[in-house]
Formats: sequence, C-alpha cells, structure tokens
Amino acid sequence: MLIDTYGRVATDLRVSLTDRCNLRCTYCMPEEGLQWLAKSELLTDDEIVRLIGIAVTSLGVEEVRFTGGEPLLRPGLVGIVERVAALQPRPQMSLTTNGIGLKRTATALKAAGLDRVNVSLDTLRPDVFKTLTRRDRHHDVLEGLEAARDAGLTPVKVNSVLMPGLNADEAPDLLAWAVQHDYELRFIEQMPLDAQHGWKRDGMVTAGDILTSLRTRFHLTEEGAGERGSAPAERWLVDGGPHRVGVIASVTRPFCAACDRTRLTADGQIRTCLFAREETDLRAALRSGAPDEEIARIWRLAMWGKKAGAGLDDPSFVQPDRPMSAIGG
Repeated sequence: MLIDTYGRVATDLRVSLTDRCNLRCTYCMPEEGLQWLAKSELLTDDEIVRLIGIAVTSLGVEEVRFTGGEPLLRPGLVGIVERVAALQPRPQMSLTTNGIGLKRTATALKAAGLDRVNVSLDTLRPDVFKTLTRRDRHHDVLEGLEAARDAGLTPVKVNSVLMPGLNADEAPDLLAWAVQHDYELRFIEQMPLDAQHGWKRDGMVTAGDILTSLRTRFHLTEEGAGERGSAPAERWLVDGGPHRVGVIASVTRPFCAACDRTRLTADGQIRTCLFAREETDLRAALRSGAPDEEIARIWRLAMWGKKAGAGLDDPSFVQPDRPMSAIGG
C-alpha cells in the first residue's frame, strides 16, 4: 500500500494525461499559453497503463481519475480507459474535463469503461465564460454535459470556481441550473496554482461567501462527517434532497488530514500533493528497464515522505513552480 508517516493511505490516483489545454482560464494559465512538454517527455500510452497497473495491483489504488491539462486532447484516451478497465481488481474510473469534446466522445468513453465525469463550468453567461476562458466555447461545454449525462457517465459533477468581479454573484443561479439538469454542483475555492502567480488570498471568494450566497435562495442541510469520508467536498442537501451541493474549501478549510491521493504527472513524476514542490521520477525508472517491483518501491518511498499538509495557512507558503495545467486537478 501507499502509506505515509501520518498513517494516511493513498487509494486515489490522479493521472495527468497531457499538459495541453484548449482553454486559457485566467486562474490557470496566461493568454498566450505555456511552454508545452515535448512529446518525448510525455509518458506513452503503454507507460501510463503500466504505471496504473502497478498502482492498482501492487499498491492498493482503488480509484483512478484522468486529468490534464485537458485529457480529451489525448489521442489514445479511449484505449487507455479500456485497458485500465481490464485490470484486476478493476478500479473506479473518472475524468476531469472542460467538457469541450465530450459531445463526440462520451459514448465511446462509457463503452470503454469510464464510470463518470467531472466537468468544469464557472458561469452560465456566455460572455463571462469568454472572459474567464478567453475562448467562445460555452455552448460546447453545455452540449458536452448533456452528452455525458445521456451516456450514463453519472453522477455528472460540475466544478465551479467563483472569481470576484466576474461570476461571484452566480452561485444561486448555478445551483438552480444544476438541480434542473440533474448535475451535482461543487464549488472550489480558487487555489494558488496559476502560472502567473497572481493569486491573492485576500481577493478570493471563500467557502463561507459561497454558502451565504446559496442560503439566500436554498435551504441547505449539512451531511455528516461519516458521509464525507476522505472526499474533499463538504456536501449539503438542497431543500431536503435528493440533490446535493458541495464546497471544496482547499484554502480556508483544508482537508489534508484525510487526504488519500497520489498524483502522476504527464511526464511521469509522482507528486504527493497538488501543492508539492518536490517530485519523484518514475519515467526514468520505466525507461531504464526497472521491473514493476522496483517502481513500486520508489513510489512507496515517495509517499512515505508526504508532508502533513499543503501549508496554505503558513505565511512562508511558496506557490508550486508548475501550474495546475501541468500537474492535474
């Protein structure tokens, strides 16, 4: 298993399939994009499947989430999903995406074995979407969400980040829309993972702000801690249920003590935390011919050194030198 010195066991693997994205969200990357990884630096499909196989069969991983960048840009995605679905024991598989491209791929992904999707959508207003993402693709995301729901990639979860001066007033409208379309909405506090390093704690919309806004229109009943487990989202029943809304308070109410995640970057590095500044290279071991047992040993050692928390509440916190697009959400 993947255990650290604080007794936490990682059973949830996040796999970044690419650092590339077809949006330019203001809280993630600059308008001109980033210096993308060379193809030779990226893990191949075979390498990704092998590493996931080691994690599932030898290290106790039970859930695999494919991320990016934008994972739908990975040409071999459907094949990777199909091969991972054939592993024994079979892990639960999900995908975090911006939704562009889901309309044409949702059915194939479901057939390959994908269980569900998380789709990022921060606003119901096309003009605000264009401002936030620097792309005019709002309609494509809405169509992708519908396609995912119709294909059975459920529950379809929608991730929203609220930004002051842009969409901070949209929380109640987003929740009403999610309830209407049978999506599970989750608000995420903006995190210090932008390539420009422009994040400021005193300018973010907090979990408290979001809940206050939602309660102007909805009655929220908090789920018990037993329902949450190691999940990052605190959840509330909306008007008595059955619909729920979640809030991921990564900054103001961090959940590091219950973290069960390990992360594999698109270029084959293990990250013990989204905010970590250290990585452990598995790609070099793979390409040097190391057997599965040695790769598992390296992975265990990396996780053993996981820190107690992200340190966001520490005045000396230093933002990671890789943006979110390069390490997966």
